[in-house]
Amino acid sequence: MNEIPNIITERVDDIPLLLEQMQRMELPTLIDTHFPAHGNWYGLSLGWVSTIWLSSILSRGDHRLVHVEPWVANRLFTLQTVTGQAVERLDFTDDRLESVLRHLSDDNRWVQFESRLNQHTVRVYDLSTERMHVDSTTASAYASVSPEGLFQFGHSKDYRPDLPQVKVMQAVLDPLGMPLATDVVSGERADDPLYVPCIARVQKSLGRGGLLFVGDCKMAAHATRAFIALSGDYYLCPLPQVQLAECELEAALERVWSGDQALLSVLRAQDQGEPKLIAQGYEYEVPMSMEVEGPSREWRFEPAWPRPRRKSRRSTCAGEVAGALQRSRPYARRCTT
Repeated sequence: MNEIPNIITERVDDIPLLLEQMQRMELPTLIDTHFPAHGNWYGLSLGWVSTIWLSSILSRGDHRLVHVEPWVANRLFTLQTVTGQAVERLDFTDDRLESVLRHLSDDNRWVQFESRLNQHTVRVYDLSTERMHVDSTTASAYASVSPEGLFQFGHSKDYRPDLPQVKVMQAVLDPLGMPLATDVVSGERADDPLYVPCIARVQKSLGRGGLLFVGDCKMAAHATRAFIALSGDYYLCPLPQVQLAECELEAALERVWSGDQALLSVLRAQDQGEPKLIAQGYEYEVPMSMEVEGPSREWRFEPAWPRPRRKSRRSTCAGEVAGALQRSRPYARRCTT
């Protein structure tokens, strides 16, 4: 008599791919190492619970706790086979997931975990780490506002000043886009003070100098540029009007209008044909200094001035010239220490 086989039917989707990738990153091991669980923790380890939960979020596009337990219950065979762990439905109750979040919310341990994960990922995949992009964004929601909460009213980049928001500062590998450092802060915070802590974590994670940090005009604050330059790294960002000396913009552009300043061409390589001219401009060195815990330290940077598209009436005020020109904002680039 033939034995009737036991057939298990489960929806696999992209779960094996996600879990295999996270195992190559040693995510379960690193979480267990840097976030030790309480002695009374039972069942699947905190690292594996976090990893499988993350695969659920990425696969379903839903971060809500309530749906994780039934999602796991419908894929037990797949999860057990791919991970080699004794996965059970009760490992993913709302209470267990809340406990995971509480462990991962330890800022000091998170910084150490983030640094170790970056080092491992960069080494294993032999990623280029010469250029970083640092920027912030906001996320608005129909949420309640409390004095100690993350959701606060602030300058909205989503054009929704009526909604509270959180602010996220992130440093990513450019052009890959892989996050190296992420800070989530309350929505009323200004961008300027968020750059240095984020950049410092990247420097510590990679453990090397000569990095190039690319950002927007808010990264051009004097203290931020001083921190990057005096750390042995480089920066590239638009130079806002407030960082220029009086009438410096008008004087720089006057050299172009009078024909006294030769322009350099910036070319972009094309897949086919000749390189494409995308800009013309010039640059010069400016000495900078800042007192850092004792004697003043110096570095030099090069403001690169793009060629203005049109010339307006003469003005004695740099602000008027800046307002009348199109695309004439200079870029700041640290060159030497």
